[in-house]
Amino acid sequence: MSEQQPAPHPAQMPGAPWAYAPPQAWPVSAGYRRWAGILIWLAVIIAVLMVVAFAVSVVLLVKANADTRNAAYGYLAIVLWVGIAAAIPVLLAVAIPGAAMTRRVRQQRQAGITPW
Repeated sequence: MSEQQPAPHPAQMPGAPWAYAPPQAWPVSAGYRRWAGILIWLAVIIAVLMVVAFAVSVVLLVKANADTRNAAYGYLAIVLWVGIAAAIPVLLAVAIPGAAMTRRVRQQRQAGITPW
């Protein structure tokens, strides 16, 4: 057997549990706040364009249904629907990060954390 004596107390992990604090978020920069605003406004613009495209497609369908000579308007409505369907992922890709960034900016503003 070894001649070493056991330690008088067990070794403790660095940083006692009473000293633990959750990591603090870095304050957001002016560029971060600017991009949050840009993303939110892009989402609003895309959503408005989608609503307008839907309204125009309904008008085109009504016009195409009124007379058989105006059948091309129905195809234009279908093209608008395809555009709306293609814009949904773009809207989500812009709106979700924009909302998360805006929420973080608002939380830090309420907490009184000053930017760099």
